[in-house]
Amino acid sequence: MSKRLKVAAIQQPCGLDRESNLNYSIQQITQAAEQGVDLAVLPELHLGPYFCQTEDTEVFKQAQPIPGPTTEILSRVAKDNSIVIVSTIFEQRAPGLYHNTAVVFDKDGDIAGKYRKMHIPDDPGYYEKFYFTPGDLGFKPINTSIGKLGVLICWDQWYPEAARLMALAGAEILIYPTAIGWDSNDSNEEKQRQKNAWITVQRGHAVANGLPVISCNRIGFEPSPDNNGGIEFWGYSFIAGPQGEILSDADDKQDTILIYDLDMERSTAVRNIWPFLRDRRIDEFADLSRRFID
Repeated sequence: MSKRLKVAAIQQPCGLDRESNLNYSIQQITQAAEQGVDLAVLPELHLGPYFCQTEDTEVFKQAQPIPGPTTEILSRVAKDNSIVIVSTIFEQRAPGLYHNTAVVFDKDGDIAGKYRKMHIPDDPGYYEKFYFTPGDLGFKPINTSIGKLGVLICWDQWYPEAARLMALAGAEILIYPTAIGWDSNDSNEEKQRQKNAWITVQRGHAVANGLPVISCNRIGFEPSPDNNGGIEFWGYSFIAGPQGEILSDADDKQDTILIYDLDMERSTAVRNIWPFLRDRRIDEFADLSRRFID
């Protein structure tokens, strides 16, 4: 990885149709590239509204293969702008088999790799287990012309094991495309607790692994397809350094491109003074592979 890396998190609303959302994402990517950005990260499932608020078999018609129509378009965008892009797509792997998949496009337009979301939630308003099969590609960084990218997706961000395994496999930056928001019935106090927990746990991954983190969320209210409530996506995308320091962040309303010029040598410097990898008691960690210790 080069010594400096200019990165962007594109915080945007995703409540319109696929073509409009994709065109808007491309517009933002192009604008970021004009500012010299090397890496642009889009929110989770940025092609349309967050459809997992309900369970509906008609939604499977939105899935597409990889490579497929959207990857062809984003490949051209990456090549034309000489920029690395992280996009997440509703992948149809086979009839009846679907994934929530991050695709990384390199500066030459090639697909550098993909990551299938490993942790799949099943909560009110987030019925992802109905749509997505858990990933089977493991926690492996994706090699690109700008370095090794540890791409994880949304619910993965709550699991320190996922971040650690990416770091142990050589990831140089942790990336979290996200679609997370508030239930309209939550109190303001509960909303604040949830948002703070979300930021804190990801900053913790940066600290524990000595790596920068990019967390990119969507914004805006998206009503439930059954007209029973909806989700206010809280935004607050951010870029953090390897000590968890916030380098750039947004609020819950900003339709914005967060840009920061990362000094990638800081990770080495931080790991030298905080040698967590050196001091890990791997001889005592076998129980981490158990569901629970009775």
